Amino acid sequence: MATIKDIAEKAGVSIATVSRVLNYDATLSVSDETRKRILEVAEELSYKKKAAKKTPASKIAIIHWYTEKEELEDLYYMSIRYGIELRSQQLGIQFVNYYYNEFLDGKPDNLQGVIAIGKFSSAQVAELSAISENIVFADYTPEGEYDSVVTDFEQATKKILNYLLEKGHNQIGFIGGREMFKDLSAELEDKRETTFKLYMASRGHLNEKHIFIGSFSVSSGYDLMRKAIKELGDELPTAFFAANDLIAIGCLRALHEAGIPVPGRVNVIGINDISVSKYIFPSLTTLKVDTELMGETAVDTLLERIAGRKVPKKIILGTELIKRDSSF
Repeated sequence: MATIKDIAEKAGVSIATVSRVLNYDATLSVSDETRKRILEVAEELSYKKKAAKKTPASKIAIIHWYTEKEELEDLYYMSIRYGIELRSQQLGIQFVNYYYNEFLDGKPDNLQGVIAIGKFSSAQVAELSAISENIVFADYTPEGEYDSVVTDFEQATKKILNYLLEKGHNQIGFIGGREMFKDLSAELEDKRETTFKLYMASRGHLNEKHIFIGSFSVSSGYDLMRKAIKELGDELPTAFFAANDLIAIGCLRALHEAGIPVPGRVNVIGINDISVSKYIFPSLTTLKVDTELMGETAVDTLLERIAGRKVPKKIILGTELIKRDSSF
């Protein structure tokens, strides 16, 4: 595994700067360009390159629902993009990155296909599919006859809850987030939140006071855990499931500032296993969503579509629990 020193050397910055960036230190004054370089190096050093056969040259567009600044705050989508780019390079495929609005303003010539990363409304899906009939959605399955590569967050949530319940945690909290389509047409349902409520209720352990919802960010995780500590006091659950690793990182910071031992008093488990999860303190137990594989699979699926496959395909990737120091 790459170390913080390895990342610092390749990014050309100090070890202290890398540590503070990877721990989302809000007091650190550093440019977005430097932050991006550090995060991309961390992602690169965590990525295991695979050999691949060259394919006939193609030109594809990678469409992001996030802005570049938003991607810096959510490495989940950066990691999917990185998987797409590495697979494309291995196969000799040309690619161009666009943010959604930029793409609509002027798509490249001789485009053979599109990979759309993120969540897109019905209107946005229609706009994208009008540009190219060869399209794959990564991390989202829109309505209609479209290819997609996704994670089953319902089963992922049950896997985490089963692990905690088997460890004797009956009082489990949930700290999650909500998202909206970029055109603000609707709020997105989060399978992690709905599955948590249904599954905990079925086991007789649901406590609505233990559920806190904000956004999928470090700052939201920090604020919501502080709120939980203040409101619940001695009745704070012995474990929290954070809906992504960024939320979990914020939770760990709030618990540390409050002097609450992790995992001695509270266990914290995230989901995604973004590249920084292994570098924070304590290192984060998390359910790995293989985002790089999601990106690779999206490329392979698009090539099938370009080659003439007509039947739409939905690919669901599995997950793996990565046990680290934030839980017993």
